[in-house]
Amino acid sequence: MARKKKFSKGLTVFLAVLCLIVGTAGGFFAYFKLTLPTDSDSYVSGDLVINFLELGNKYTGDCTYIKAGGNDILIDAGSRVSSIPTIDNYLKEYVTDGTLEYVIVTHAHQDHYAGFATNEKTDSIFDLYQCEVIIDFSQIEQGKEDQAMYKNYVRERDAEIEKGATHYTARECIEQGKNKFDLGAGIELEILDSYFYYNEGESENDHSVCTMINQGDRHFLFTGDLEEEGEEMLIEMNDLPEVTLYKAGHHGSKTSSCSAFLEVIKPEIVCVCCCCGSPEYTDKASNQFPTQAFIDRIAPYTELVYVTTISVEKDYEKNKFESMNGNIQVISDSGKVRVECSNNDTVLKDTKWFKENRRCPDDWK
Repeated sequence: MARKKKFSKGLTVFLAVLCLIVGTAGGFFAYFKLTLPTDSDSYVSGDLVINFLELGNKYTGDCTYIKAGGNDILIDAGSRVSSIPTIDNYLKEYVTDGTLEYVIVTHAHQDHYAGFATNEKTDSIFDLYQCEVIIDFSQIEQGKEDQAMYKNYVRERDAEIEKGATHYTARECIEQGKNKFDLGAGIELEILDSYFYYNEGESENDHSVCTMINQGDRHFLFTGDLEEEGEEMLIEMNDLPEVTLYKAGHHGSKTSSCSAFLEVIKPEIVCVCCCCGSPEYTDKASNQFPTQAFIDRIAPYTELVYVTTISVEKDYEKNKFESMNGNIQVISDSGKVRVECSNNDTVLKDTKWFKENRRCPDDWK
């Protein structure tokens, strides 16, 4: 009886040690499995939702709202001051604490920064939301410093700084080594380096702040209205990855999204912020956003192209417009990246407008 009791105690000790070893090994395996990238389709460490907003009028403009974990990020606030109520109504659904952790103003064109550049009698986005970090363009075109909208922007921005916001130009982010911001849960906001932070461009578009959101091995790229020369320099000055999402440069114009740039980033999803087919900038149909040249260059990489708004051609002067995809959400979480739109999820090539106004590239046939 005594021998049996002794044997039982020894077996118990052995099994306890074995369980400890197996448990420890399992814990290490689980840790590395959960925290390191794998060979699967994508590694996701935190939830990310990117929203491309319609702006409530017939004009082309940019406004991108990003929810990255507990961080609220706004890139631009076009297209006109009249867009502010539309933007505010959208943001209020998500920004429940009234704070934008990061505001990025890409360049000093009305269709990108009007919502920040109001007169003293009108509340700007800076007035409506507390902004913790403001990152904006490093340069402006000569003579712009005397323009009323730019003066309004500087006044509104500086008032937000006086209330406690931290401000950097994109150039200062690079030169001070503050171009990467940890958003938690493995998500990172990165300000890319650009030639035109330091050198004068031919147009305001060249001065655009360029941003990447990195989520493990998924990358989301925003280049404002940067044009071909700037895109080529962006390749030289940054180690650009292939991207999950690309916000089409300059609203899908013929002067952006150049072939050399696309060959490097190879986008899987492309979102175009514009009023499709609008004569706002040109009466030449092939050059209206999104242009035929842009479509031809993007087609070899993806057919997942989405557009926010469409112009009602016959009623343009009456401020008539309609949703194409509407507000576009790109959702990246523990599942695969997916696109959900407020109006419909139809890709550009399958829309009535495309079939009537654009030539279908061979890659989309």
